[in-house]
Amino acid sequence: MARTSSIVEPKGYAMTWLMLDHPAWDLDTGTPVRALRTPAGAWTFTGSPDRTATLVRGDGPAPVVDSYDPVSLPAGRVPARLAAALHRLGRVERVRNPDLWEALATAIIRQVIRAGQARKMHRAFRAAAGETAGVTWLIPTPEQTLALGAEDFAALGMAFKRRPLQAAAAAYLTHHAEWAQLAPDALVKALQAVPRIGPWTAGAAVADFTGDFSLYPYADLAVRTWAALADPSTDWPTDEPGFAARWQRLAGPHRSVLTVLTLAWGDHHAHADQGSTHH
Repeated sequence: MARTSSIVEPKGYAMTWLMLDHPAWDLDTGTPVRALRTPAGAWTFTGSPDRTATLVRGDGPAPVVDSYDPVSLPAGRVPARLAAALHRLGRVERVRNPDLWEALATAIIRQVIRAGQARKMHRAFRAAAGETAGVTWLIPTPEQTLALGAEDFAALGMAFKRRPLQAAAAAYLTHHAEWAQLAPDALVKALQAVPRIGPWTAGAAVADFTGDFSLYPYADLAVRTWAALADPSTDWPTDEPGFAARWQRLAGPHRSVLTVLTLAWGDHHAHADQGSTHH
């Protein structure tokens, strides 16, 4: 599991990288900004252009920032070149999503499209139907999502997202109190009872919500792609089952840290319009 901290300079590293993988980060101005809904109200995070620090503003307790440190990876277990790449990246900080609804809606938006397209779609959805929060917008609430018509989704280029998003919104309003009591692994299973939410979507949403990336679908194309690019000398399995088995063996109890650091390595090196498709 990740531990919580604020964004600070870590000992032994030149800097701490702020992970901007989540499509709620608006990157158009060159200064990353993100709004989050918490039980106490909205919070706004503003990252530095070089992704090494962040300022936060809001009401009530701040959202958790998780820290993932490559020094916690077991020596000799992770392939040497991958381990070296992750150590060069250094410690990674990621803002944990305090809003399960947003985590679920985001995972649905990310289904079957590239990361760059998902980011644009996420922003358009927030701007069209969400509440303003500083210079950005919050994700539309479940109620706001259910109030949108087919023509509204079509105008946003999201016609194929309407049914899964509205099914998830209705399920969230019915079950959110029950879901809040579940352990993370049980929550992954419970979410899959919602129409059009499969293992990838449920795992990605719960990882975003809990900060535990051992729940993330770690054999997906993104992890396989970044592992192979960071460490081309290793003969990585190209199929999901084979890669999953290999990843489990080499990560052991450190699967969350290894997975999120590998995704962070890709996030740091990728262009905004690059990414993978998810199912």
